[in-house]
Amino acid sequence: MGLEDEIQELEDEIASTPYNKSTEAHIGRLKSKLAEKKEKLEQQSGSGGGGGYAVEKHGDATVALVGFPSVGKSTLLNALTNAESETGSYEFTTLDVYPGMLKHKGANIQILDVPGLIEGAAGGRGGGKEVLSVVRTADLIVFMVSVFEIDQYDRLHEELYKNKIRVDQQPPRVTIRKKAKDGLSVNSSVDLDLDEETIKSVLREHGYVNADVTVREELTIDELVDALMDNREYLPSAVAVNKADLIEPDYKEQVDERLRERGLDPSEVVFISAQEERGLDALKETIWERLGLIRVYMDKPGRGVDYEEPLVLREGHHTVDDALDRLGGSFDERFKFARVTGESAKHDEQQVGRDHELADEDVLRIVARK
Repeated sequence: MGLEDEIQELEDEIASTPYNKSTEAHIGRLKSKLAEKKEKLEQQSGSGGGGGYAVEKHGDATVALVGFPSVGKSTLLNALTNAESETGSYEFTTLDVYPGMLKHKGANIQILDVPGLIEGAAGGRGGGKEVLSVVRTADLIVFMVSVFEIDQYDRLHEELYKNKIRVDQQPPRVTIRKKAKDGLSVNSSVDLDLDEETIKSVLREHGYVNADVTVREELTIDELVDALMDNREYLPSAVAVNKADLIEPDYKEQVDERLRERGLDPSEVVFISAQEERGLDALKETIWERLGLIRVYMDKPGRGVDYEEPLVLREGHHTVDDALDRLGGSFDERFKFARVTGESAKHDEQQVGRDHELADEDVLRIVARK
């Protein structure tokens, strides 16, 4: 029996096994085996971990524009960026990934129009693995769906999930410390629905015999498997609903209900018309916010504050130390202290160190050793 047949057998058994406390550990073992066999199959086909393809990243952040064919991605890319004047594209066998650069609030945000996904993309249909490997390297995913086919979101989300992309989630807070003896020990700082034997069963399937496991949040079997596989990408997302100019006002209520059914807040979804270039300012602002970008204006000795070309920092990288890293050169080695004026400072020109968290539109002056 080949790996594909073994995977199908496991999937069938999981689907046919009723989930309850008495079957929980068994299902956990099955899901662990399934994850390992899928990983092995991908490695045999040369696509394990989504590797083998890469797009050269430019600018301050990269956004992957994801949607099914003919949803209007290329039209949107041209409306948002200077893509039409760009020469060339990134080639992936028979696929092309078209780049454009969105300039917004002083930031350069690379937008990648990846080829339209189809069902079965995660399994390789339509060059889907190559497409999805590009998505994995992005900093933000923008789902683009038609206002007449909101269910496209479900299918796109599923294809990304199958390719180890976890949308709008944080990595499970699970730590594992191997030890020489004494078997498996499970500790938790919260009350867990998963019982201890289920957790140990999943760990054993992944080869753990002696280890201390600490779980710091409630989690499902799938999330536990994700934590153990350690090759998932956790990416934020935004949703753009295209062709909104073609619907009647009373149809909007039906669209909103379909969005809510998928856990999407209609007030946070951006309704656009790529063809008519409507809603694009709102989409740009949503991209900015979901990327967590901030602008830092550098106070340059003898030249004053540069408000024209701010230093742009991404979410999770807002400290003075991150700014030094982006500036490059000898600033890191020569850094003495910094002075900050703005929202993050207690007063103008506050003296701060490397770990100070900067805010949007702060003015930063680096004081360096000579």
